[in-house]
Amino acid sequence: MPVTLTALSDLRQLGFDDVIDVRSPSEYAQDHLPGAISLPVLDDEERARVGTIYKQVSPFDARKIGAALVARNAARHIEEVLIDRPGGWRPLVYCWRGGQRSGSFATILGQIGWRAETISGGYKAWRRLVLGALYERPFATPVVLLDGNTGSGKTELLHLLRGMSTQVLDLEALANHRGSIFGSMGVQPCQTGFEGQLAMACDVLDPARPVVIEAESGMIGRIKLPGPLLQAMRHAPRIEIMAERRTRARYLARSYADMTADSALLARAVDRLRPYQPATRIEGWHGLIAAGDFETLAADLMTWHYDPAYARSRKRIDGDAIRVEAAALDPEALKGLAATLVRDIAALSKP
Repeated sequence: MPVTLTALSDLRQLGFDDVIDVRSPSEYAQDHLPGAISLPVLDDEERARVGTIYKQVSPFDARKIGAALVARNAARHIEEVLIDRPGGWRPLVYCWRGGQRSGSFATILGQIGWRAETISGGYKAWRRLVLGALYERPFATPVVLLDGNTGSGKTELLHLLRGMSTQVLDLEALANHRGSIFGSMGVQPCQTGFEGQLAMACDVLDPARPVVIEAESGMIGRIKLPGPLLQAMRHAPRIEIMAERRTRARYLARSYADMTADSALLARAVDRLRPYQPATRIEGWHGLIAAGDFETLAADLMTWHYDPAYARSRKRIDGDAIRVEAAALDPEALKGLAATLVRDIAALSKP
């Protein structure tokens, strides 16, 4: 009998040994259930072929060809991936709507003796839970916003706070982007993939304790934050890290070493500021890149672009902030600053 998911936490509580996504590789790449392994019973080309036959020839012919392809692919997955699974193995299998693809694969696994089950409604049922959690009710956990101008070490402080048993939500890690034109960390997930990861990260938060979130605009790279979360962030108590521009410039030159090591990549990022900055200033920044003067470049970028942008963004945030001075942002100084933040977060969380 198919499993009906009623909450995001069901995936953890049901205790399946593996979650198997039998959809095509492109469907899996766009989004999938957390921890699911991809064992497609039809690849993208095969899925398109069966769909064309279904529409242009007949559903019966499509089912015949589809069944042969599914059986062939299932045999390969059993031989190459699942051959070492023990007799008591219990997988959860899903496809798009919980229909033929997952049912066919689960039947084959069941005939072997494995306790395979499917998800009622498939991926779409889980996606409805994600959308409900992120968009249809207020954000449930009290938020403390960690603010500060570019280069004030906020992301590194989040990691340190997590190590000090503080509850944090790292949106930039989930979005695989550092939240600026210079912030690419590789390929970002698509919006649906980000939402699935975010929903699961929020689901394990303790609503009785505050969660620290780095101040962000409504977009992280090309990822859009859900409205209820953004509203909670905009109305949350705020801790603002205060550091002089030169101190922040030194920190940026250190933390963005991946960018400074690739002058062509850095130059392309600077060029993306052309719609917002005079051509003479852009050319001056290119000169600093050529000279390897990354601290001056960082200070100049903050003066003319990032600090004014942060000032405009703060006008949309309610209330005052606790301001914490940071005389230095080297690793040891950040550890001490994180310890100070733990005390401030506790103070903000008191009724």
